[in-house]
Amino acid sequence: MSDTLLDIRNLRIALEGNPDNQVVKGLNLSIEPGQTTCLVGESGSGKSLTALATMGLLPKVLQPIEGSIRIKGEDILNASPQRLRKLRATAMSMIFQEPMTALNPVARVGQQIEEVLEFHSDMSQSARKKRALEMMEAVHLPDVEKMYRSFPHQLSGGQRQRIMIAMALIMRPQLLIADEPTTALDVTTQAQILSLIRELREDQGTAVLFITHDMGVVSEIADTVTVLQLGEEMETQPIDQLLRHPRTDYTRDLLRAVPSHVPRPPSPAASDKVVLRTKDLCKTYGGGGFLSRSREVHAAQSVNLSVTQGRTLGIVGESGSGKSTVARCIMRLIDPTSGEIMVGGEDIATMRQSDLKQRRSKIQIVFQDPMRSLNPRLEVGDSIIEGPLNFGVPRAKAMERARELLELVGLPATAIDRFPHQFSGGQRQRIAIARALAVDPDILVADEAVSALDVSVQAQVLDLLAELQQRLGLGILFITHDLGVAAQICDEVMVMQYGRVVEYGPAGQVLGDPQQDYTKALLSAAPGRHWDFANFRPFSEGPAADAVHG
Repeated sequence: MSDTLLDIRNLRIALEGNPDNQVVKGLNLSIEPGQTTCLVGESGSGKSLTALATMGLLPKVLQPIEGSIRIKGEDILNASPQRLRKLRATAMSMIFQEPMTALNPVARVGQQIEEVLEFHSDMSQSARKKRALEMMEAVHLPDVEKMYRSFPHQLSGGQRQRIMIAMALIMRPQLLIADEPTTALDVTTQAQILSLIRELREDQGTAVLFITHDMGVVSEIADTVTVLQLGEEMETQPIDQLLRHPRTDYTRDLLRAVPSHVPRPPSPAASDKVVLRTKDLCKTYGGGGFLSRSREVHAAQSVNLSVTQGRTLGIVGESGSGKSTVARCIMRLIDPTSGEIMVGGEDIATMRQSDLKQRRSKIQIVFQDPMRSLNPRLEVGDSIIEGPLNFGVPRAKAMERARELLELVGLPATAIDRFPHQFSGGQRQRIAIARALAVDPDILVADEAVSALDVSVQAQVLDLLAELQQRLGLGILFITHDLGVAAQICDEVMVMQYGRVVEYGPAGQVLGDPQQDYTKALLSAAPGRHWDFANFRPFSEGPAADAVHG
């Protein structure tokens, strides 16, 4: 116990202090210096609440009612607000999931890093700046002088996350809490952040409490793993033991839900009918304005693709690769600069919005965040029937169809009178899919439609899309940065980089035997690529290990 840095014993957190409404139920967890412990579970499992309690940041409506959280023997739960402010950044620090909401949008990032030093040290302004620049170099940011003067919106997602890490580590805390720090990042950026955390842990001896629902990330970074379900600790094991010999059904289900990087067999096409085709599709931004010249950005360059009825084409690539730009051009949410977009035998690339209205029933989109795409003031039934009503379908008939669609996507028809906030994230995405299907489209565009979901919910939504495709003969254009997800749902894969198509072909060929260096780099950066999670073994051990690990 003398070497233990963080020691959590029998932690219970309850809503408004009511023992009958516990959200964390008797958690025990300990971390030693230089060790990384991953806290794993689905949304609502209590992972983030444990982190907030450790930092003394729980909202007032949630109260610890039992147990202790000790940092080097000092109980955080009994510390005064003044003592907690002293401990934050020095003894413990936290990286939040979304740096854009954690950073001040109107302050330069260098100043925000310096604020930590200003509050917790008596360093001069010049010394603070020097230390901030050194820390920015330590987290491998380029051109740190320029970065120092930049605002958050001028940086990429990975760069903003590095700024957050620099802020968290600048006072050399003994404990770093990382709450889903890589969830929204591309695989290459994700790999860089994981490598950075490992490097800083080894150099400084920092202990890390890493919170995630991504078992691929867990396999890359964890020493030990604690699995939570609905606030209860299911098991704690060293990482290799947990991946090979999970003790509980819940952990086994979590592991089996991880998308494999082995491409699935291609699905048979419903027909040879091509429902979507682009030819030399281009989108260029910039190029100058009144009394000024600006650099042209070629977001999409000569993109040629086709989607066949009953088949799925995946577009993969990093942020800024142009994949979402292509999707938005195809949907005509933005106007392409040039090229053709053939939908139902018609070129909609230059079609006027008034003429587009009647064609929009053929192609529908499901966005990444259903909470933002569903109107929170409308009952889900009213959201689903909005499209059919716009096409002249009588309200009663549209509502009846909405009930059928809710059952089709695995929800009860009675859900039609409820509001979006009354559903889980996975259920809201099912509602968004039902809304997209309400006008009987030929093509479904899924733009990062599962990237924000827990791994088990993600698996359910992917299964749902595959089932709907088989039933309805949908052509699906699937946008993702997760190569494991692409392997599970795509028949063909198109890889994009800087607006250009780098590689295009059958999923088995592109993901199983890539020819281009960029595709190889994406695959090599994917977390968990070496593990066959469903069979509880590394891929290197092969099928012969089934009898041992199955």
